[in-house]
Amino acid sequence: MAGKGFTVKKDWDNPKEHQMPAETRVPAEVRVGTVLVAPATVLAPMAGVTDTVFRRFIRHASLFTSGQLSVVSCQSSGADDPAAGVETSVTNAQSGCGLLMTEFTSADGLARMRESKRRRYLTFYDDEHPIGAQLFGSNAETLAEAARIVEETGFDTVDLNLGCPAKRVVGCNGGSGLLRDLPKIGEIFRTVRKAVTIPFTVKFRMGWNEQQIVCVELARMAEAEGLNAVALHARTREQGYSGQAQWGWIAAIKQAVGIPVIGNGDIRTPEDAAAMVAQTGCDAVMIGRAAPANPWIFRQIAQYTATGMYERPTVEDRYRMIRAYFQMLLNEAEATKDLPRSERMGETAGKMKQFATWFTHGVPGGAKLRAAIYQARTGADVLAQVELFFAAHAAGDAGSGPPCETNQEELVEGFPESALVCD
Repeated sequence: MAGKGFTVKKDWDNPKEHQMPAETRVPAEVRVGTVLVAPATVLAPMAGVTDTVFRRFIRHASLFTSGQLSVVSCQSSGADDPAAGVETSVTNAQSGCGLLMTEFTSADGLARMRESKRRRYLTFYDDEHPIGAQLFGSNAETLAEAARIVEETGFDTVDLNLGCPAKRVVGCNGGSGLLRDLPKIGEIFRTVRKAVTIPFTVKFRMGWNEQQIVCVELARMAEAEGLNAVALHARTREQGYSGQAQWGWIAAIKQAVGIPVIGNGDIRTPEDAAAMVAQTGCDAVMIGRAAPANPWIFRQIAQYTATGMYERPTVEDRYRMIRAYFQMLLNEAEATKDLPRSERMGETAGKMKQFATWFTHGVPGGAKLRAAIYQARTGADVLAQVELFFAAHAAGDAGSGPPCETNQEELVEGFPESALVCD
């Protein structure tokens, strides 16, 4: 991937360990314009990841309701049922994720392509609400036209990407490339704001580099131009996904504006989410890279918020999760098989292989399963390898197996640039 952008990293540089801050919880809700986000957790927009299949998977395969997912508590509680007493006013009754976001989409491409082809980028289902669509581009009028399409399609919010560090995006003055041109950003804010009535938000980085930090000024500009919320990935474009996120800048933005502030960067665990709220006062937290590696993280945050503890998945749960997601891909492929290739969604062996690296992390013998998956030629073959592996695992171990590991030491390499995370 050298020279093409930033790959999806599953590891974090020198991750900090956070304990539950006293009296601190992820907020039960936050209102973004007319949209209620409850709980105040957001799935970050990620290219190559957050398509409709993954979004619905997060919403439904990670159910919080006791009994829907067999889990083992790894927290000391003294309670027989860790899920007991969880207040519905604090947690989402399904996944614990309050707002879903699409992959980032080119405003120029969206405005130019025929309506039928937009299905590939803008398809969502009723059970995905509330949902926001993220756009990138540098032309104000084109972005405004794309925002109108988003609104007409039925999305609840529209978001502007000012954070993607990928070279091909920055090279077109999109994503984080615009951080070097605040007047241009101001023009875009005004033009898009006039074009739509749904809540308009922006996600950005601290600045181009450590010498050009513009996030506070940018947040103030967003508020002045009528945007409804801001989200900060607390790194510079130059950092990419390396180093530690500088949460202090999230706190600085929170002190500078009155609209909701969403914090993003280095949230790997529920403890991290609570610590970010404690340290910054942010109104909501956004989860990016941790979601593909641990799809249960939203549910875990909801549990932690309500009870001070959370459950972690067993190997059996990991199997059910992999099987569920891969079957969803196959079903989506079947439903769209008659469409032109550019408009199809769902199963491809490549898509399954991409997610297998994340999903099998922490599974005993996972390397063997990944090797078998990588050699498979079709989606059906991939699913068959999953069934064979876990059947053999169950035969060799009558128990449920140890809890999955939580460290994130692997680096995902070798995927096409479409798999870049531009959160």
